[in-house]
Amino acid sequence: MTTRFEDVIAWQKARIFINHVYNVTKRFPPEERYGLTSQFQRAAVSIAANIAEGYKRLGKDDKIRFYNYSQGSLEECRCYIYLSQDFNYIAPDEAQTMINEIEEASKILNSYINSTKNRQNWEE
Repeated sequence: MTTRFEDVIAWQKARIFINHVYNVTKRFPPEERYGLTSQFQRAAVSIAANIAEGYKRLGKDDKIRFYNYSQGSLEECRCYIYLSQDFNYIAPDEAQTMINEIEEASKILNSYINSTKNRQNWEE
């Protein structure tokens, strides 16, 4: 059992992914600053932020809702990776690396969601 959101492996993976997104988007053209760059960065940050927020929620349904928001942000980032590749802002191999990071974080988060669903002792 974890005692802080920083101990949640899904959050740790999200933090690594956020750093990757920020490093990649630094290379995007200046005209994307308020477009794809901003959207991509915000969605990436949202992954970790929702895990952290959900972690402190007391009710099972509330926790799961925020973890699901994180899953949605993971998929949003997947879309931005494909778009970035389509616009030749990132190379196919780097896009694949980022997709792999998303899939790993998603699997871990799914496991965390399932363990939350199956936990018996709730303080609701």
